[in-house]
Amino acid sequence: MRRLAPRPALLAASTAAVAVALIPLAYLAVRTAEAGWDRIAAELWTERVALLALRSIGLAAVVTTGCVLLGVGTAFLVTRTDLPGRRTFAVLGSLPLAVPTYIAAFSWVSAAPRLEGFWPAALVLTLCSYPYVLLPVAAALRGADPAQEEVSRSLGRSGWQTFTAVTLRQIRPATAAGALLVALYVLADFGAVAILRADTFTRAIFIAFDLGFDRTGALVLSSVLVALTLLLLTGETATRRRGARYAQLGGARRPAPRLSLGAARWPVVAALLGVAGLALGVPAVNLARRLAAGVSRPGALTEVLAAAGNSLTVSLAGAALTMLLALPLGLLASRAPGPLTTVLDRLAYLAHALPGVVIGLSLIFFGINVAYPLYQTHWLLALAYATHFLPLAVGAVVGAAAQSPAGLEEVARSLGRGPWTVLRTVTLPLTLPGIGAGAALVFLAGMKELPATLLLRPTGMNTLATELWTSTAVGAYAAAAPYAALLVLISAVPTWLLVARSGLLDKENLA
Repeated sequence: MRRLAPRPALLAASTAAVAVALIPLAYLAVRTAEAGWDRIAAELWTERVALLALRSIGLAAVVTTGCVLLGVGTAFLVTRTDLPGRRTFAVLGSLPLAVPTYIAAFSWVSAAPRLEGFWPAALVLTLCSYPYVLLPVAAALRGADPAQEEVSRSLGRSGWQTFTAVTLRQIRPATAAGALLVALYVLADFGAVAILRADTFTRAIFIAFDLGFDRTGALVLSSVLVALTLLLLTGETATRRRGARYAQLGGARRPAPRLSLGAARWPVVAALLGVAGLALGVPAVNLARRLAAGVSRPGALTEVLAAAGNSLTVSLAGAALTMLLALPLGLLASRAPGPLTTVLDRLAYLAHALPGVVIGLSLIFFGINVAYPLYQTHWLLALAYATHFLPLAVGAVVGAAAQSPAGLEEVARSLGRGPWTVLRTVTLPLTLPGIGAGAALVFLAGMKELPATLLLRPTGMNTLATELWTSTAVGAYAAAAPYAALLVLISAVPTWLLVARSGLLDKENLA
């Protein structure tokens, strides 16, 4: 696809979207600068900051590696082998997205009260996050050209050599995109590391803000976290540029032949069931054990339904606002790639790794000083979701727009249609699957978001996530169970939509 010059309207809208995403960073820069360099240096050059950086980077590296292994392995098994029950395992492998990390961590701590530290946090985060790799890789494997693999085998390469030299290269962009989301998610996660007492930047920032009243220390730690994110994005961009692109050799896409697992079939089934048991079974058993007592509490059902309604309202508003901001940036990235587009795209990712507490505080400052009519409204919380989850939506739009032929838009313009007519009648219909997938992903993330919701919810408004956190904080585990169960059930709906969007439930995948 040839590069097109960025249209002024598209570029302006993309710049505005990135400006919204940078609100927390602007707050961070202003508030940190107020402390003065001497205070910043005193907070920054300490052994504690170095240890936090090592632990945070180490946790992100371990979890990302685990997610790549689980995600790529599961995707290959359900799309390219004769694994029994492929559709079932595709769904089981994707459903952990519906389980918030704080629910998973709480379930593990309930089962083993002494469980805490780095490795338990790595286990919980890996089990909750590997679908971020599984779904895009599965879609890439279904769309990859089997002819190149057949050519490789005809040249005498073994199945493993073909997989590493050809198949992995074909799905490299999808793997890298999923791994990047996992790494950013781990750097920003608060729920799992707080419950499992893993000493990372997010937990230290929350303690400094909430318990230590050390705003400067928290802001310095947040700035270091942003710097780590910037390094991660720079490395990913450089890797992406070196990645090869593979075009399809034939005409219409045909399914790849399925590999026989042979004697390994049932051990593989047992391994996948074991992963599903750890990721889904432990939370399910814990919730079922406490659910009856929580529902029987007087007034519980009314409170749960009210919290569910609030969660749906703010998450839907957040998804709508996020997609409105993401659409021009996604179209710009797919239709007019270049240095300026790359910079805008990378800037949109920076806030994604910030802890929710920093995003919440920045938007409180923004609401009070800049946009007071939004303060204490649902829309300020929706703006927080848009700021935090914009990259999820942009990635979905880019993927859909890249697969739709830009030539149709050029034909429409050559027939005299104006830019807005082309957008409405050609571009949006072609990109609609990506818009739907992005909206589902942002809605899912908004349902699970905790720290920003705690800070920005209007007075008197509770969501499933905040009620769950409030109950667990005081040890009322039975009271927390209904909120947790309903949160997981509602989150399962967009997760199912994402599975369907990946093509894993198509009939040809079961053939």
